[in-house]
Amino acid sequence: MLDRFAPVIFVLLWSSGWIVAKYAAFHADALFFLFIRFGLSVVAFGVFCAATGARFPREPRLVLHAVLSGVFLHGLYLGPLWWAIEMGVPAGLSGIIAGLQPLLTAIAAAMLLGERLAPIQRLGLLLGFIGIGIAISPKLATFSMDMLHEQALPLVVNLLGMVSVTAGTLYQKRHLQSGDIRWIATLQYVGATLVLLPASLVIGTWHYDFSLTANLSLAWSVLGLSMGAIGLLLRLIRQGQVSRAASLVYLMPPLVALEAALFFGEPLTPAIVAGALIVVMGVYLTNRKGRESR
Repeated sequence: MLDRFAPVIFVLLWSSGWIVAKYAAFHADALFFLFIRFGLSVVAFGVFCAATGARFPREPRLVLHAVLSGVFLHGLYLGPLWWAIEMGVPAGLSGIIAGLQPLLTAIAAAMLLGERLAPIQRLGLLLGFIGIGIAISPKLATFSMDMLHEQALPLVVNLLGMVSVTAGTLYQKRHLQSGDIRWIATLQYVGATLVLLPASLVIGTWHYDFSLTANLSLAWSVLGLSMGAIGLLLRLIRQGQVSRAASLVYLMPPLVALEAALFFGEPLTPAIVAGALIVVMGVYLTNRKGRESR
C-alpha cells in the first residue's frame, strides 16, 4: 500500500516545505532555524544509517563530494529560499520559481555535459520562462528603486537559490554515482550545516522564540521533510519508481500556490494561476526526452 502511494506522499511532503518556511518566519530567524534543522537532520540521519547498517564511504574524495553537494543542494538553496520568504516573497510565488529548476538543469546539462535538447524540449524551456515572467509580472509592474530591497532583492536571491540547487544536481550527477546513498544524504546535511552556521552568524539574528508553532515547524522540518520526504525518495530509488515521483513534481508549483492560499490567504491571482500552469507544461515538455527515446 505504501509503495503505491509513496510518490504522491513524497510530493505532498516536499511541497509543505514552503508552508513551513512561512510559518517559521513568524517565530524564528530563517537562517538560524535552518542551521538548527540541518544540525538535527545530521543527527537523525546518522542514527538512521547506524540502525540500518549503512556503509560509510571509504574514499575521502567521496566524502568531500557528498559534503560539497550538500552545500549547494541544501545550504545555498534553502538558505536563500527561506530568507526570501522571510523578506516577503509569497510562498506560492517562491514555489513557482522553484519549478524552474528542472528547466535550468536541462539548459546547464546541454551546455556543460553535452546533452542535446529536442525541439519539444526547447519549447518547454521557453514556456517555463514565460510562465515565471507572467507569475512575477504584478511585482515587476509595481517596481521602483525604493522597492529594491523590499521586492526585487528577495526575488533575485530566491532565483539564486534555484541556480544553486541546479549546480548541486549537476555536481551530484558527475561525482556521486557510487556510495551508500544514506550516508551521502547524511554528509550532504553536514555540508548544509557548515554553510548555515556562518550565514546565520553574519546575516541572521539567532532569534528563535520556542513557541509551539516554532517547535512544531522544526519537528516537521526534520522529521517530515529531511527524514520523511528524503526517506521516501530513497525508497523510490531503491524500488525503481523515481520516474513516478518525477512526473508528480510537475504539480509542485500549483500545489504550493494552493497550499499558500489555504494556509495564509495568499491570493490566487490570474497571473499566479496562469504562470503556474505554464511552468508545469514547460517542465513536462522539457522532461519528455526520456519517454520519447523508449
